Amino acid sequence: MKSREERRYMDFNDDFAQTAKQDYALPEDYRFVRTDFGSRLLSALIYGAALVFSAVYCRLVLHMRVRGCSCLRGVDGGFYIYGNHTQPFGDVFIPALCVFPRRIYTVVSPANYGIPVIGKLLPYLGALPLIPSVHGYRELLRAMEQRLRAGHPIVLYPEAHVWEYYTGIRPFPEAAFGYPVKFDKPVFAMTTTYQKSKWFRRPRMTVWLDGPFVGEGENAKHKAASLHDAVYHTMLKRSKSSSCAYIRYLPKEQPTAGRQEE
Repeated sequence: MKSREERRYMDFNDDFAQTAKQDYALPEDYRFVRTDFGSRLLSALIYGAALVFSAVYCRLVLHMRVRGCSCLRGVDGGFYIYGNHTQPFGDVFIPALCVFPRRIYTVVSPANYGIPVIGKLLPYLGALPLIPSVHGYRELLRAMEQRLRAGHPIVLYPEAHVWEYYTGIRPFPEAAFGYPVKFDKPVFAMTTTYQKSKWFRRPRMTVWLDGPFVGEGENAKHKAASLHDAVYHTMLKRSKSSSCAYIRYLPKEQPTAGRQEE
């Protein structure tokens, strides 16, 4: 199967799916948890409709199958899921299907709230925005604690930017694993891989779930590092099951010293 296109990158932090409002800012008084009856009813309806849509989309468009769901059995209470970010739209729904009937909450960039239509729905789909302020971070932690206490999984994509159909695992920071250490919760790895399809041009998708992983070490920093390493190396191992590149990602050619001088 030939690649549909090629994308060139300078480094692994390049963003190929920029929204129109990258600088979109949420208000300081953004409500992370909405407990009024109207908000809860609207959230249940929107989330339920999204689940039905995602089941159809992931099956017919992404040709998705899930492996390793048994590792979630017997998990008591909330937990964290860390995944590689390879679908701009599908990654909203994939973890929800993996852990059904549990309801997920996902850590997102405020820029996503600037996306037409979808941005308005994010509060009702379980989005937890990373607001860059002391108050925003404090409210995020409070929301996480409440959701975890209720037994809900929290999803993070530590690679940050989405690279559509990318078959490797990009480096991601240890700091992203401070949350499960703080709340003493187990971690699971969710690795999306791609295989050649017999019937379609797009590859079929296989999502692997692995875990649980717990932090090991003398202090919080060491525990976060151990979780990072366990998840990263598990993802690397699972990513080797990808067998086709629907989109090829190649490094940009660096200019020579002579060309720079010119």
